[in-house]
Amino acid sequence: MNEKCVVYLVEDDPILSRALARLLQVEGLAVQAFLSAEEFLLAHEPSRPGCAVIDVRLPQRDGLAVQQALLAAGGERAVVLMSGYDDVAAGVNAMKAGALDFLVKPFEDEVFLAAVRCALEADRKARLVRDQLQSVRGRLATLTPREHQVLEHVVVGRLNKQIAADLGITEKTIKVHRARAMEKMGVGTLAELVRKTLEIEVGTVVGDGGLIDGRPVL
Repeated sequence: MNEKCVVYLVEDDPILSRALARLLQVEGLAVQAFLSAEEFLLAHEPSRPGCAVIDVRLPQRDGLAVQQALLAAGGERAVVLMSGYDDVAAGVNAMKAGALDFLVKPFEDEVFLAAVRCALEADRKARLVRDQLQSVRGRLATLTPREHQVLEHVVVGRLNKQIAADLGITEKTIKVHRARAMEKMGVGTLAELVRKTLEIEVGTVVGDGGLIDGRPVL
């Protein structure tokens, strides 16, 4: 994650493309500019941190189609779309498909930069969540089949003696498996164990305050 983030700029107007690229470079951002969707899709690196700013009206393949191509490829690239027309339908479709913003030209420099900053921050947070989930999944993969069984019972609130009866082993053995599972998962309390298991189930990271994507866990 030390790789510098990039702003992919896809704009078929060369004059506007150069102007926006310079604006981003002045802000210290790395920019890769493309005049067509095809050039962008060939050069795009899904694993590289950053965002994409794409014009809606491009030759051959429009911005909405490019956004769909990114989604179809399994990418989660943060996208900002821009258009020279105040096209409400296009804006709605873009946002439904996951675009973070829809800018109507002409726009102020600061409006453009604010949208890019927002997209870069969204990408940073999304990658952080993916990294954390990957770490949790890696720890989970180290559990033995029996530790998995015990863990499944523990996280739904069953007592050691209940688990022992269900699995046909002693309560002492359950305690041993539970302790080993907690150690491998890198947690010190039952609450932490439940939280990490929940993260795997919902596919996001649960914060210390009991939140999933900013919403309370009920």
